Amino acid sequence: MKTIRLILGDQLNQKHSWFNDVDEDITYVMAEMRQETDYVKHHIQKVVAFFLSMRNFSTTLSEKGHQFIYLKISDEDNPQNLEKIITTYINKTKAEKFEYQLPDEYRLDEQLKNICDALDVETEAFDTEHFYTTRYELKDFFEGKKQLIMENFYRTMRKKHDVMMVNDQPDGGKWNFDQSNRKKWKGEPKIPNEKTFGKNIENLITAIENAEVKTFGNIKPDNFNWPTTREECLSVLEYFCKELLVHFGDYQDAMHTEEKFLFHSRLSFAMNSKMLSPKEVIDTVLDHYYQNTEAIAISQVEGFIRQILGWREYMRGIYWKEMPNYSTLNKLENQNELPDFFWTGKTDMNCLKHSIGQSLDEAYAHHIQRLMIIGNYALLTQIHPDEVDKWYLGVYIDAIEWVEITNTRGMSQFADGGIVATKPYVSSANYIHKMGNYCSDCTYSHTKKLGENACPFNALYWNFLDEKKEHFKNNNRMAMMMSLLDKKDKEELSELKKRAQAVIQNPDNF
Repeated sequence: MKTIRLILGDQLNQKHSWFNDVDEDITYVMAEMRQETDYVKHHIQKVVAFFLSMRNFSTTLSEKGHQFIYLKISDEDNPQNLEKIITTYINKTKAEKFEYQLPDEYRLDEQLKNICDALDVETEAFDTEHFYTTRYELKDFFEGKKQLIMENFYRTMRKKHDVMMVNDQPDGGKWNFDQSNRKKWKGEPKIPNEKTFGKNIENLITAIENAEVKTFGNIKPDNFNWPTTREECLSVLEYFCKELLVHFGDYQDAMHTEEKFLFHSRLSFAMNSKMLSPKEVIDTVLDHYYQNTEAIAISQVEGFIRQILGWREYMRGIYWKEMPNYSTLNKLENQNELPDFFWTGKTDMNCLKHSIGQSLDEAYAHHIQRLMIIGNYALLTQIHPDEVDKWYLGVYIDAIEWVEITNTRGMSQFADGGIVATKPYVSSANYIHKMGNYCSDCTYSHTKKLGENACPFNALYWNFLDEKKEHFKNNNRMAMMMSLLDKKDKEELSELKKRAQAVIQNPDNF
């Protein structure tokens, strides 16, 4: 039976069972589409990375004998629209069946179901064969439970998939070594340089510009360092195991002005595009660990695996459990606009200047920069979660809605009212100072709450607690902070709120 199979840009899994055998009656279709570049404004490095990875994927499998139709963004016969592409190539190839892998974004899932309903050929959807869990496994796991506690889900995943288990007990005697993962990096141990590739992508950038795709952020046309083939992704994984894993857990929450990547793996793009599977990443890391237990502490490894088998699978499950309503939630009723410096990095607040500047330069920031610097500021200044979502989805190379929106609207902005996080992740300057050196050369003093050189985070923090106290009055995890707010000197609180309002109303002047 002549069949058309669609492959989306984040479905680059060469190990999928589709490719076990070459079948002349099967034609694969891939396309670079304005539909996908334009639904949100993306970082130029993100667009380049996906297009280049898609092209490499198509080329590799074509060389193995599979038939591929590949449409580049600049091709004149590219309809730039998913439905037109599917119908066009069903007709051109006289296909009798259309097959696709289940998308990981709700909007594409709905679009493909609607397209299939309108087709006059047989259709079938397949699993991507990537995740540990099915779409609705988390939903079933938490059926009837009041709180969706990630730790409970994580422990079940460890048991089910026999990850770091010894005689049905957690290896090392503990499920979670998070308390060991909070060290401040002070210049030692030495951080190896990141794994680089130095690719020249001038022609691809020109093609994107000629297609009038609107992007933002910075890129070096002659020195592109993200992995865009499976082999490159595997080399990044190997480099992480040999050079970075030994100190990953200790410093995974650390921040430093002179080190953008610290000991982080930078494997999220490789996994979210499906060039690498979470299982092969975890298996490779564990193999290396068990061969080097004298040199690598278990806390380094568990902290890494928790991010993948725990948070990554958990966030995907939350997404499919709660969508589409999740994308509209704004429980704290925040309404402010995103400041201009989110697009330029120009601010006197050193932590934001470095975290946003790095995001614009590298299309990457690690989770604490995203959560406790940029996300913390966005929440304290009460920016509308729609605006925050769009920025995070566009700026980060690994951002696909299923993982971005749950982390941003949920964990970071508390817009879901506590589905993901039991309390909002907000802090004053003290936490920022504790976890990095951003405060040391800042215009503002992290110890001061009032005055022109007082860190804006301090006033913003107390203002936020006061303005949103009705939302938190029944939240047990906020009880201590609400008690401290009640005891706050009223005159001092009034001055803090004035300072906070000045920041909120004129954010680009700070």
